[in-house]
Amino acid sequence: MSSTPDGRPIPPMNADERTTLESWLDFHRATLALKCEGLDDRRIREASAAPSSLTLLGLVQHMAEVERNWFQRVFAGMDVPAVYGKGESADGTDGPNGADGGFELVDGRGIDEALSIWRDEIARGREICAGRALTDTVLFGGQEMNLRWIFVHMIEEYARHNGHADLVREGIDGSAGF
Repeated sequence: MSSTPDGRPIPPMNADERTTLESWLDFHRATLALKCEGLDDRRIREASAAPSSLTLLGLVQHMAEVERNWFQRVFAGMDVPAVYGKGESADGTDGPNGADGGFELVDGRGIDEALSIWRDEIARGREICAGRALTDTVLFGGQEMNLRWIFVHMIEEYARHNGHADLVREGIDGSAGF
């Protein structure tokens, strides 16, 4: 597989649907990790795109919640708690007690811990999806939803938040466009 100069895997331009979806999701996951590279725990907590309070650390935490929500709760039907004690509910809305979806920063939690948790959630999602067809469905909000829809939604979720991450990172140290 080819990669960009910064090491992200380039999705193949002529592959089957499953490979295409998984490759684009992996590309966006790698993009989020790359946007965090080289920043210490103080800088990773900076909300640099005023008036937004988004931080790179908060985005990584949020995406750990999103990974758990869509693959474990929704697709696998598992009754698992939020990664950070609160987060999205199984229907994709904010969880109990006005949860923030993982964006809240906690003293003492740094980027290494957050990235490790996020990568663990990705691994669990991959395990759940292995051997499952894109056409496998679950009941969600009274309608059937297939795994294909979840993959497309996850790509969209990462793409949107990677745009946010790009603005936050540019505000921190001027790095942009990767």
